[in-house]
Amino acid sequence: MSRISNTRFRTREAAARLVAAGRRPHELTVDLIYAEIRQGSRTTINDELKLWKDEQARVDALSAALPPAVANAMLSLWALAIEHGEQVFAQRGEELESEAAAATTRAESLATVNMGLEAEVQTLRSQLEDQQARFATATAELARMQAERDTATRQAEAAAAERDALRAKSDEALRTLQSTHTRELEALQAARTEHDATMRAEVDQATARLEGVQKRVMLQTEEAREAQRRAEAVLLKTQQRNEQLVADVQQLSADAAEQRRLAERHEKQLASVMDEMRELRRERDALAKQVAQLQGQLQAQVNPAPGRPAKRSR
Repeated sequence: MSRISNTRFRTREAAARLVAAGRRPHELTVDLIYAEIRQGSRTTINDELKLWKDEQARVDALSAALPPAVANAMLSLWALAIEHGEQVFAQRGEELESEAAAATTRAESLATVNMGLEAEVQTLRSQLEDQQARFATATAELARMQAERDTATRQAEAAAAERDALRAKSDEALRTLQSTHTRELEALQAARTEHDATMRAEVDQATARLEGVQKRVMLQTEEAREAQRRAEAVLLKTQQRNEQLVADVQQLSADAAEQRRLAERHEKQLASVMDEMRELRRERDALAKQVAQLQGQLQAQVNPAPGRPAKRSR
């Protein structure tokens, strides 16, 4: 893996490790990451840390809005896509660096050969000048040296042509690799766009289901309130009837002094009325308990338990 890719990869690893150890994502700094990995430039670490924090913020926002099962599946798929993309990027980077290194090595080798040929040509030229000075006595030797010079020149030209061909081939291979890498990145971006669209559709469906549940809870709450109002009305009527019965008892007690001859009958009527009063009290107490139960159920539906907060639609 290349130096830059390794720094970015280890930056993400260090950030995840610090969060697992109890750090919050917004508390992570370039100095903390550098203290963990001890390599790379701070600019590279800062850029990759910003990207990682943005990804964590988007994932946390989606996880809070989605059901746990959907959020877990989304996080697994997202982590797999990121890992695959990093592997593809690292592999392509290694291939490009290998091709570039090989091309550089061949170019340096050809440059060395060319320098040797140029030195040889210079030697031949010196020899040619020396032979020309002795032209009168060594015409045959001069012809031979000229032939050697021509041969060396042709070899130098052939070497230069080969060097140019290799350089052109290296440039073409580099352009091909860059084009292939660009197409693969575009394919990954298209897959990510499709995945984001699917996640948005699932979020919309979850939101619609939540709104339906909220409507049903509101309807049940309204029904409970209506039942409470009916129970309060029944209790009020019972209290009014009880007060009327008490007034009747008081009137009967007042009339008892004047109607002693009817005392026995009145006492029987009074006993019957008292029994009815006790029965009404029992009914009143039963209704009061039902009202208390309805109020408790209504309070539980209106104010859910702290441990199970209702999700709000976005």
